[in-house]
Amino acid sequence: MAVTLEQAQRAGYTLVKALLRFSFMVANNLVAIPSYILYLIVLQPLRLLDSKRFWYIEGVLFKWLLAMVASWGWWAGYTVVEWGHDVKMVSEDEAMMLVNHQATGDVCTLMMCLQDKGTVVRQMMWLMDHIFKYTNFGIVSLIHGDFFIRQGKSHRDQQLVLLKEHLDKHYRSRDRKWIVLFPEGGFLRKRRETSQAFAKKNNLPFLTHVTLPRLGATQVILKSLVAQQENGTPAGGDAMVAESKSKGLQWVIDTTIAYPNAEPIDIQTWILGYRRPTVTHVHYRIFPIKDVPAEPEALTDWLYQRFIEKEDLLSHFYKTGAFPPLQGQTKAISREMTLSNLWLVVIQSLAFLSGGMWYCILQYFYHCLF
Repeated sequence: MAVTLEQAQRAGYTLVKALLRFSFMVANNLVAIPSYILYLIVLQPLRLLDSKRFWYIEGVLFKWLLAMVASWGWWAGYTVVEWGHDVKMVSEDEAMMLVNHQATGDVCTLMMCLQDKGTVVRQMMWLMDHIFKYTNFGIVSLIHGDFFIRQGKSHRDQQLVLLKEHLDKHYRSRDRKWIVLFPEGGFLRKRRETSQAFAKKNNLPFLTHVTLPRLGATQVILKSLVAQQENGTPAGGDAMVAESKSKGLQWVIDTTIAYPNAEPIDIQTWILGYRRPTVTHVHYRIFPIKDVPAEPEALTDWLYQRFIEKEDLLSHFYKTGAFPPLQGQTKAISREMTLSNLWLVVIQSLAFLSGGMWYCILQYFYHCLF
Protein backbone atom coordinates (compact mmCIF):
# COMPACT_ATOMS: atom_id res chain seq x y z
CA MET A 1 0.00 0.00 0.00
CA ALA A 2 1.40 3.37 -1.03
CA VAL A 3 2.22 5.83 1.73
CA THR A 4 0.43 9.15 1.37
CA LEU A 5 2.16 12.48 1.88
CA GLU A 6 0.12 13.10 5.02
CA GLN A 7 1.18 9.75 6.50
CA ALA A 8 4.81 10.43 5.64
CA GLN A 9 4.64 13.86 7.28
CA ARG A 10 3.01 12.40 10.38
CA ALA A 11 5.67 9.68 10.61
CA GLY A 12 8.43 12.25 10.18
CA TYR A 13 6.92 14.48 12.86
CA THR A 14 6.60 11.53 15.25
CA LEU A 15 10.23 10.54 14.65
CA VAL A 16 11.57 14.05 15.22
CA LYS A 17 9.42 14.45 18.33
CA ALA A 18 10.63 11.10 19.69
CA LEU A 19 14.29 12.06 19.13
CA LEU A 20 13.80 15.43 20.84
CA ARG A 21 11.98 13.84 23.77
CA PHE A 22 14.67 11.17 24.13
CA SER A 23 17.38 13.87 24.13
CA PHE A 24 15.49 15.81 26.79
CA MET A 25 15.05 12.66 28.91
CA VAL A 26 18.79 11.90 28.73
CA ALA A 27 19.68 15.49 29.67
CA ASN A 28 17.08 15.38 32.45
CA ASN A 29 18.66 12.25 33.91
CA LEU A 30 22.20 13.58 33.56
CA VAL A 31 21.43 16.64 35.68
CA ALA A 32 18.71 15.42 38.06
CA ILE A 33 20.09 12.10 39.31
CA PRO A 34 23.68 13.26 40.02
CA SER A 35 22.25 16.37 41.72
CA TYR A 36 20.06 14.19 43.96
CA ILE A 37 23.10 12.09 44.93
CA LEU A 38 25.38 15.07 45.53
CA TYR A 39 22.81 16.92 47.66
CA LEU A 40 22.48 13.84 49.88
CA ILE A 41 26.26 13.40 50.14
CA VAL A 42 26.60 17.00 51.34
CA LEU A 43 23.74 16.45 53.82
CA GLN A 44 25.31 13.37 55.48
CA PRO A 45 26.23 15.35 58.63
CA LEU A 46 22.52 16.22 59.00
CA ARG A 47 21.71 12.51 58.76
CA LEU A 48 23.84 11.93 61.87
CA LEU A 49 22.46 14.93 63.76
CA ASP A 50 18.78 14.81 62.74
CA SER A 51 17.88 11.68 60.79
CA LYS A 52 14.19 12.55 60.53
CA ARG A 53 14.91 15.90 58.90
CA PHE A 54 17.42 14.30 56.52
CA TRP A 55 14.90 11.75 55.27
CA TYR A 56 12.28 14.48 54.96
CA ILE A 57 14.58 16.39 52.60
CA GLU A 58 15.44 13.19 50.73
CA GLY A 59 11.73 12.48 50.34
CA VAL A 60 11.10 15.92 48.84
CA LEU A 61 13.94 15.43 46.33
CA PHE A 62 12.61 11.94 45.55
CA LYS A 63 9.13 13.32 44.90
CA TRP A 64 10.59 15.91 42.53
CA LEU A 65 12.44 13.19 40.62
CA LEU A 66 9.22 11.21 40.24
CA ALA A 67 7.46 14.39 39.13
CA MET A 68 10.02 14.70 36.33
CA VAL A 69 9.19 11.17 35.17
CA ALA A 70 5.49 12.04 35.41
CA SER A 71 6.07 15.15 33.28
CA TRP A 72 7.40 13.07 30.37
CA GLY A 73 4.03 11.36 30.10
CA TRP A 74 1.92 14.38 31.03
CA TRP A 75 3.44 16.52 28.27
CA ALA A 76 2.89 13.69 25.78
CA GLY A 77 -0.84 13.74 26.57
CA TYR A 78 -0.89 10.61 28.75
CA THR A 79 -3.34 11.50 31.50
CA VAL A 80 -5.14 9.65 34.29
CA VAL A 81 -8.78 9.40 35.35
CA GLU A 82 -9.40 7.98 38.83
CA TRP A 83 -12.39 5.95 40.01
CA GLY A 84 -13.65 4.42 43.23
CA HIS A 85 -12.59 5.58 46.66
CA ASP A 86 -10.66 8.82 47.08
CA VAL A 87 -7.27 7.77 48.49
CA LYS A 88 -6.50 11.33 49.55
CA MET A 89 -8.60 10.55 52.63
CA VAL A 90 -5.95 8.09 53.86
CA SER A 91 -2.85 9.82 52.50
CA GLU A 92 -1.54 10.55 56.02
CA ASP A 93 -2.07 6.97 57.25
CA GLU A 94 0.05 3.90 56.63
CA ALA A 95 -1.22 1.86 53.68
CA MET A 96 -0.26 -0.93 51.31
CA MET A 97 -1.17 -0.65 47.61
CA LEU A 98 -1.90 -3.89 45.73
CA VAL A 99 -1.61 -3.16 42.01
CA ASN A 100 -2.21 -5.28 38.91
CA HIS A 101 0.80 -5.36 36.58
CA GLN A 102 0.56 -5.16 32.79
CA ALA A 103 3.64 -3.23 31.63
CA THR A 104 6.48 -0.95 32.70
CA GLY A 105 4.15 2.02 32.22
CA ASP A 106 2.22 0.95 35.33
CA VAL A 107 5.01 2.37 37.49
CA CYS A 108 5.05 5.65 35.54
CA THR A 109 1.26 5.89 35.84
CA LEU A 110 1.48 5.55 39.63
CA MET A 111 4.29 8.10 39.76
CA MET A 112 1.91 10.51 38.02
CA CYS A 113 -1.39 9.86 39.78
CA LEU A 114 0.10 9.89 43.30
CA GLN A 115 1.75 13.28 42.87
CA ASP A 116 -1.30 15.13 44.19
CA LYS A 117 -1.84 12.80 47.16
CA GLY A 118 -0.14 14.87 49.85
CA THR A 119 3.00 13.35 51.37
CA VAL A 120 2.47 9.92 49.83
CA VAL A 121 5.19 10.01 47.16
CA ARG A 122 7.98 11.21 49.42
CA GLN A 123 7.05 8.70 52.14
CA MET A 124 6.42 5.62 50.02
CA MET A 125 8.46 2.49 49.48
CA TRP A 126 8.36 0.50 46.24
CA LEU A 127 8.76 -3.24 45.78
CA MET A 128 9.99 -3.88 42.25
CA ASP A 129 11.78 -6.47 40.15
CA HIS A 130 15.53 -6.56 40.75
CA ILE A 131 16.19 -5.72 37.10
CA PHE A 132 15.18 -2.11 37.86
CA LYS A 133 18.25 -1.87 40.10
CA TYR A 134 20.36 -1.72 36.94
CA THR A 135 18.39 1.08 35.27
CA ASN A 136 19.22 4.78 35.40
CA PHE A 137 16.82 5.18 38.34
CA GLY A 138 18.25 2.23 40.27
CA ILE A 139 20.72 4.25 42.34
CA VAL A 140 17.93 6.63 43.38
CA SER A 141 15.70 3.75 44.52
CA LEU A 142 18.60 2.18 46.42
CA ILE A 143 19.23 5.40 48.32
CA HIS A 144 15.53 5.98 48.94
CA GLY A 145 15.22 2.49 50.41
CA ASP A 146 13.05 0.67 47.88
CA PHE A 147 13.30 -3.13 47.77
CA PHE A 148 14.35 -5.05 44.67
CA ILE A 149 12.89 -8.54 44.66
CA ARG A 150 14.33 -11.40 42.61
CA GLN A 151 11.73 -13.65 40.99
CA GLY A 152 11.88 -17.44 40.73
CA LYS A 153 11.29 -20.42 43.03
CA SER A 154 14.99 -20.82 43.78
CA HIS A 155 15.16 -17.31 45.24
CA ARG A 156 11.71 -17.03 46.81
CA ASP A 157 12.38 -18.03 50.43
CA GLN A 158 15.60 -16.06 50.66
CA GLN A 159 13.95 -12.97 49.14
CA LEU A 160 11.16 -13.05 51.72
CA VAL A 161 13.72 -13.16 54.54
CA LEU A 162 15.60 -10.25 52.98
CA LEU A 163 12.32 -8.33 52.57
CA LYS A 164 11.49 -8.70 56.27
CA GLU A 165 14.99 -7.54 57.23
CA HIS A 166 14.68 -4.60 54.86
CA LEU A 167 11.32 -3.51 56.29
CA ASP A 168 12.56 -3.84 59.87
CA LYS A 169 15.64 -1.76 59.09
CA HIS A 170 14.35 0.94 56.73
CA TYR A 171 10.56 1.34 56.76
CA ARG A 172 9.95 3.19 60.04
CA SER A 173 13.47 4.56 60.49
CA ARG A 174 12.95 6.50 57.24
CA ASP A 175 9.38 7.49 58.12
CA ARG A 176 7.75 5.53 55.30
CA LYS A 177 3.95 5.33 55.24
CA TRP A 178 2.88 3.70 51.96
CA ILE A 179 4.26 0.60 50.33
CA VAL A 180 3.52 -0.36 46.70
CA LEU A 181 3.39 -4.02 45.71
CA PHE A 182 2.59 -5.88 42.47
CA PRO A 183 1.43 -9.24 43.91
CA GLU A 184 1.21 -11.00 40.52
CA GLY A 185 5.00 -11.18 40.48
CA GLY A 186 5.44 -10.15 36.84
CA PHE A 187 3.79 -8.72 33.76
CA LEU A 188 0.40 -10.06 32.66
CA ARG A 189 1.64 -11.22 29.26
CA LYS A 190 4.43 -13.26 30.86
CA ARG A 191 2.46 -14.85 33.68
CA ARG A 192 -1.01 -15.35 32.20
CA GLU A 193 -0.45 -18.82 30.72
CA THR A 194 1.23 -20.17 33.86
CA SER A 195 -1.46 -18.67 36.07
CA GLN A 196 -4.27 -20.15 34.00
CA ALA A 197 -2.64 -23.59 34.12
CA PHE A 198 -2.34 -23.31 37.91
CA ALA A 199 -5.97 -22.20 38.17
CA LYS A 200 -7.16 -25.14 36.08
CA LYS A 201 -5.15 -27.60 38.16
CA ASN A 202 -6.49 -26.22 41.46
CA ASN A 203 -10.09 -25.56 40.38
CA LEU A 204 -9.71 -21.78 40.59
CA PRO A 205 -11.36 -19.16 38.35
CA PHE A 206 -9.96 -18.71 34.83
CA LEU A 207 -8.59 -15.16 34.61
CA THR A 208 -7.60 -13.30 31.45
CA HIS A 209 -7.10 -9.66 32.47
CA VAL A 210 -5.07 -10.40 35.62
CA THR A 211 -3.19 -13.38 37.03
CA LEU A 212 -3.49 -15.10 40.38
CA PRO A 213 -1.39 -13.23 42.95
CA ARG A 214 1.45 -14.65 45.00
CA LEU A 215 1.12 -14.57 48.77
CA GLY A 216 4.70 -14.31 50.07
CA ALA A 217 5.52 -10.59 49.95
CA THR A 218 2.02 -9.55 51.03
CA GLN A 219 2.19 -11.81 54.06
CA VAL A 220 5.65 -10.54 55.07
CA ILE A 221 4.51 -6.92 54.78
CA LEU A 222 1.41 -7.53 56.90
CA LYS A 223 3.38 -9.38 59.58
CA SER A 224 6.07 -6.69 59.67
CA LEU A 225 4.00 -3.52 59.47
CA VAL A 226 0.62 -4.22 61.10
CA ALA A 227 0.65 -3.02 64.70
CA GLN A 228 -0.62 -5.64 67.15
CA GLN A 229 -2.84 -5.07 70.17
CA GLU A 230 -2.11 -6.94 73.36
CA ASN A 231 -4.57 -9.67 72.40
CA GLY A 232 -2.72 -10.20 69.12
CA THR A 233 -5.39 -8.78 66.80
CA PRO A 234 -4.55 -6.09 64.22
CA ALA A 235 -4.72 -2.54 65.57
CA GLY A 236 -6.60 -0.97 62.68
CA GLY A 237 -9.87 0.80 62.00
CA ASP A 238 -11.41 1.86 65.33
CA ALA A 239 -8.52 0.66 67.50
CA MET A 240 -6.92 3.28 69.75
CA VAL A 241 -3.12 3.37 69.83
CA ALA A 242 -0.85 5.58 71.88
CA GLU A 243 0.31 8.62 69.97
CA SER A 244 3.95 7.87 70.82
CA LYS A 245 3.76 4.60 68.91
CA SER A 246 3.16 3.97 65.22
CA LYS A 247 -0.40 2.95 64.45
CA GLY A 248 1.04 0.52 61.95
CA LEU A 249 -0.45 -0.38 58.61
CA GLN A 250 -4.06 0.79 58.65
CA TRP A 251 -5.34 0.31 55.09
CA VAL A 252 -4.98 -1.89 52.04
CA ILE A 253 -5.65 -0.02 48.80
CA ASP A 254 -6.69 -2.36 46.02
CA THR A 255 -5.56 -0.53 42.87
CA THR A 256 -6.61 -1.56 39.37
CA ILE A 257 -5.01 0.02 36.30
CA ALA A 258 -6.89 -0.15 32.98
CA TYR A 259 -5.72 1.00 29.55
CA PRO A 260 -8.04 1.72 26.61
CA ASN A 261 -8.51 -1.38 24.42
CA ALA A 262 -6.33 -3.33 26.87
CA GLU A 263 -3.22 -1.81 25.27
CA PRO A 264 -0.83 -0.91 28.10
CA ILE A 265 1.74 1.87 27.90
CA ASP A 266 5.37 0.84 28.29
CA ILE A 267 8.31 2.95 29.43
CA GLN A 268 9.53 3.47 25.85
CA THR A 269 6.19 5.00 24.87
CA TRP A 270 6.20 7.14 28.02
CA ILE A 271 9.63 8.54 27.13
CA LEU A 272 9.33 8.88 23.34
CA GLY A 273 5.67 9.88 23.20
CA TYR A 274 4.98 8.22 19.83
CA ARG A 275 1.55 6.99 20.92
CA ARG A 276 -1.37 9.36 20.57
CA PRO A 277 -2.69 11.01 23.77
CA THR A 278 -4.13 8.30 26.00
CA VAL A 279 -6.23 8.32 29.14
CA THR A 280 -5.30 5.62 31.65
CA HIS A 281 -7.94 4.70 34.22
CA VAL A 282 -7.08 3.84 37.82
CA HIS A 283 -9.63 2.36 40.23
CA TYR A 284 -9.17 2.33 44.03
CA ARG A 285 -10.89 0.35 46.76
CA ILE A 286 -9.85 0.90 50.38
CA PHE A 287 -10.03 -1.91 52.94
CA PRO A 288 -9.37 -1.37 56.67
CA ILE A 289 -6.58 -3.60 57.88
CA LYS A 290 -8.87 -5.23 60.47
CA ASP A 291 -10.80 -6.78 57.56
CA VAL A 292 -7.68 -8.45 56.15
CA PRO A 293 -7.10 -11.96 57.58
CA ALA A 294 -3.69 -12.83 59.02
CA GLU A 295 -3.76 -16.62 58.68
CA PRO A 296 -2.02 -17.80 55.46
CA GLU A 297 -4.92 -19.83 54.09
CA ALA A 298 -7.52 -17.14 54.79
CA LEU A 299 -5.18 -14.44 53.47
CA THR A 300 -4.64 -16.43 50.27
CA ASP A 301 -8.41 -16.67 49.74
CA TRP A 302 -8.82 -12.95 50.50
CA LEU A 303 -6.06 -12.00 48.06
CA TYR A 304 -7.43 -14.30 45.33
CA GLN A 305 -10.85 -12.72 45.79
CA ARG A 306 -9.41 -9.24 45.24
CA PHE A 307 -7.92 -10.30 41.90
CA ILE A 308 -11.09 -12.12 40.86
CA GLU A 309 -12.86 -8.81 41.50
CA LYS A 310 -10.16 -7.01 39.48
CA GLU A 311 -10.98 -9.37 36.61
CA ASP A 312 -14.64 -8.36 36.83
CA LEU A 313 -13.73 -4.66 37.05
CA LEU A 314 -11.51 -4.86 33.97
CA SER A 315 -14.05 -6.92 32.02
CA HIS A 316 -16.66 -4.25 32.74
CA PHE A 317 -14.24 -1.48 31.78
CA TYR A 318 -13.24 -3.06 28.46
CA LYS A 319 -16.92 -3.54 27.55
CA THR A 320 -18.22 -0.14 28.62
CA GLY A 321 -15.22 2.20 28.86
CA ALA A 322 -15.99 2.87 32.53
CA PHE A 323 -15.67 1.13 35.88
CA PRO A 324 -18.85 0.06 37.69
CA PRO A 325 -20.07 2.03 40.74
CA LEU A 326 -18.87 1.04 44.19
CA GLN A 327 -21.18 -0.96 46.41
CA GLY A 328 -23.88 1.36 47.71
CA GLN A 329 -23.50 3.81 44.83
CA THR A 330 -25.95 4.15 41.96
CA LYS A 331 -23.51 5.88 39.63
CA ALA A 332 -19.76 5.52 39.19
CA ILE A 333 -17.90 8.75 39.86
CA SER A 334 -14.68 9.55 38.04
CA ARG A 335 -12.09 12.23 38.83
CA GLU A 336 -9.65 13.65 36.31
CA MET A 337 -6.19 13.82 37.82
CA THR A 338 -4.30 17.03 36.97
CA LEU A 339 -0.74 18.27 37.28
CA SER A 340 0.35 21.90 37.28
CA ASN A 341 2.44 22.68 34.21
CA LEU A 342 3.98 25.62 36.06
CA TRP A 343 5.03 23.37 38.93
CA LEU A 344 6.54 20.83 36.53
CA VAL A 345 8.47 23.59 34.74
CA VAL A 346 9.78 24.87 38.08
CA ILE A 347 10.92 21.38 39.10
CA GLN A 348 12.65 20.82 35.75
CA SER A 349 14.30 24.24 35.94
CA LEU A 350 15.61 23.52 39.43
CA ALA A 351 17.06 20.23 38.16
CA PHE A 352 18.97 21.89 35.33
CA LEU A 353 20.12 24.77 37.57
CA SER A 354 21.31 22.25 40.16
CA GLY A 355 23.14 20.30 37.48
CA GLY A 356 24.90 23.45 36.33
CA MET A 357 25.76 24.41 39.91
CA TRP A 358 27.27 21.03 40.74
CA TYR A 359 29.22 21.00 37.49
CA CYS A 360 30.80 24.36 38.37
CA ILE A 361 31.57 23.20 41.94
CA LEU A 362 33.16 19.94 40.82
CA GLN A 363 35.09 21.71 38.05
CA TYR A 364 36.44 24.20 40.61
CA PHE A 365 37.65 21.46 42.95
CA TYR A 366 39.14 19.54 40.03
CA HIS A 367 41.21 22.57 38.98
CA CYS A 368 42.26 23.18 42.60
CA LEU A 369 43.46 19.61 42.99
CA PHE A 370 44.98 19.05 39.58
